[in-house]
Amino acid sequence: MTIKPLQDRVVIKMLEAEETTKSGIILTGAAQEKPQIAEIIAVGPGGTVDGKEVKMELKIGDKVLISQYAGTKVKLEGEEYTILSQNDVLAIVE
Repeated sequence: MTIKPLQDRVVIKMLEAEETTKSGIILTGAAQEKPQIAEIIAVGPGGTVDGKEVKMELKIGDKVLISQYAGTKVKLEGEEYTILSQNDVLAIVE
């Protein structure tokens, strides 16, 4: 089963949080920040949203920075994904 987003939505999978700091200190689960970097898994076709033409600027495989509480979480075949609007993506991480 796959998820195919509609209109200006994208499906993302959150990347794992860092478990150690740059200096080598191992972080406990409580000390780790919620990751805000994700990978694009699927992209909707764009089209007309609220009377305006929307061009999709994201593509599958892009790593993106998202708003902390953006989107709707879904679980499919044991994996957790988030579906959100392209507007909730803050930047592409290169």
